[in-house]
Amino acid sequence: MPFETTIDVFAQALSDPARPVPPQTKGREGRPDARRFAVYRNNVAAGLIGAIEARYPVARRLVGDAFFRAMAGAFVAAHRPRSPVLIHYGETFPDFVAGFEPAREIAYLPDVARLENAWVEAYHARDAPALTFDALGAVDPDALGVLRFSPHPAARLLRFAHPAASIWAAHQATGEPRPPEAWRAEEALVTRPEADVLVRILPPGGYEFAQALFAGATLAEAAENAVGEGFDAGSHLIGLIEAGAYQSLR
Repeated sequence: MPFETTIDVFAQALSDPARPVPPQTKGREGRPDARRFAVYRNNVAAGLIGAIEARYPVARRLVGDAFFRAMAGAFVAAHRPRSPVLIHYGETFPDFVAGFEPAREIAYLPDVARLENAWVEAYHARDAPALTFDALGAVDPDALGVLRFSPHPAARLLRFAHPAASIWAAHQATGEPRPPEAWRAEEALVTRPEADVLVRILPPGGYEFAQALFAGATLAEAAENAVGEGFDAGSHLIGLIEAGAYQSLR
């Protein structure tokens, strides 16, 4: 059997416990050894579960180690890596959690996982300089309304049905995390203007405003698209630039 085929059979057997041990793998007695091969299978599963645990630490704290490992194990069994780079593994875990029946009563858990996934994506996003206030200050004031902004590669906008950003923030400090003061939907911006990932809860109207700019709307169009009492497009734009949400303007 060609070597490439041997490797393919070996890999498929590793990821599917229902498959027989590949006949090309032989133990001391010169025949396939299921017990020895099980060690490799276990190592693969343990490594992938560990990658999920590292990617979603707050979600793990919320449900406890045993429950999270069982949930991660179910995900690993159904979703194998599509890339040899483990930092890309687990991006679909939040959607899996949303459909995981044992976690159905923890309604906010998928939202927290989505925020953690966005954090990881922002951390590993392509490096690029963030737009500065100097660049904005050099624009003719009469031309501000027609400005368009290019999102920073690390910027992520998220809308939650639960206070996921507040729950996540409460688990970043030492000590016992405190529950959110108000249980309501939240919107958040995740950025990485320098080396550190930032998470900001957006005020009313901020999500619509930032999303419109992300989609290529002009500053004037984005301001019209935003909703919220007393919405101030100028203040929101300053906050977005300060957070490193944009890379350039035109």
